[in-house]
Amino acid sequence: MITVKTITDRSQWNTALSTLPFAHVLQTWEWGEFKRATTGWQPQRLAFERGGQIVAMASVGVRSIGPLKVMYISKGPALDYSDTLLVAEVFDHLQTLARRQRAIWLKIDPDVIAATGIPSGDDENPDTPNATGQAVLQTLNTRGWRFSADQIQFRNTVTIDVSRTEDELLAAMSQNTRRKVRTAEKKGVSVRAGTVADLPVLYDLYRTTGERDHFLIRPPEYYKLAWQTFIEAGLAQPLIAEVEGKAIAHVILFRFAKTCWYIYGASSNEERDRMPNYLLQWEAMRWAKAHGCTTYDMWGAPNEFNESDSMWGVYEFKRGFRGTVTRTIGAWDYAPYPLLYAGYTQLWPKVLGLMKRRAVSE
Repeated sequence: MITVKTITDRSQWNTALSTLPFAHVLQTWEWGEFKRATTGWQPQRLAFERGGQIVAMASVGVRSIGPLKVMYISKGPALDYSDTLLVAEVFDHLQTLARRQRAIWLKIDPDVIAATGIPSGDDENPDTPNATGQAVLQTLNTRGWRFSADQIQFRNTVTIDVSRTEDELLAAMSQNTRRKVRTAEKKGVSVRAGTVADLPVLYDLYRTTGERDHFLIRPPEYYKLAWQTFIEAGLAQPLIAEVEGKAIAHVILFRFAKTCWYIYGASSNEERDRMPNYLLQWEAMRWAKAHGCTTYDMWGAPNEFNESDSMWGVYEFKRGFRGTVTRTIGAWDYAPYPLLYAGYTQLWPKVLGLMKRRAVSE
């Protein structure tokens, strides 16, 4: 039998979370506060106890839509998903919570692995189902959860086991990728750790990349809050590639428990022939390893593993480092009131489209 309590202390929350399976940086105290400040999601931090020990945690973001609510557990909840009784108890409580709060939907998207490799299968990345993930998928289907049309986070990614030696990591890379890492070093690229003082440089490079690659860039204040908060908390680290003291590329790594995530990356339009991004990834792996991580998550891979997918070019770059293609269960919605959910999912995309059209015309 589990009991549930709310945690209101940052240190207690992060310390307990770091001990659980599937702990994620998007479930940390800092991420909840960041989303509260920038998008209005109000975090409810729930700890599930069994025998006086915390065995599961869920930072539940809540937003009001009139008298109703929507709820999102970003990259959570964190628990041992092989414990079927615990899974049932946690899901029972979350479903009851969603009904009591009159939620249109409750969304979860934990990093539970459904399978590794690519669906078509090949010698390099054979399609291998994960027993625990497949059981969780069956549980969700049985309970009436719905695979979400709104996959907020990347469903697939590439992960690298950085518990191996540096020589083993280098040897595992494709010959072309290893050559480009060395090319960057030979062409005078150096990599240094960044600090909060580098925030303007980080943003300028990120803005340049967004303009070049056509993705949405938010105002500087948004990234200042995101990056500075996590850097000061010891949960993020920028690495900056330079040539003769000039910044030409960067990555911003997020770290929690035993995992390091490559969440942000950027490069200038100059000096790209020096291959700074390859050296940055190598130094990121070395940094993750040196800071006690066992997994380096490259944060994103195609939904469909073919050249028509918008992530294919990025995937071509990442797969040269010879990580494991990891396919998670993705985001699932629990709808306590199916008619409300159906109305919302049909109407909300139209409202967003109208808002975007008005923004363009203005």
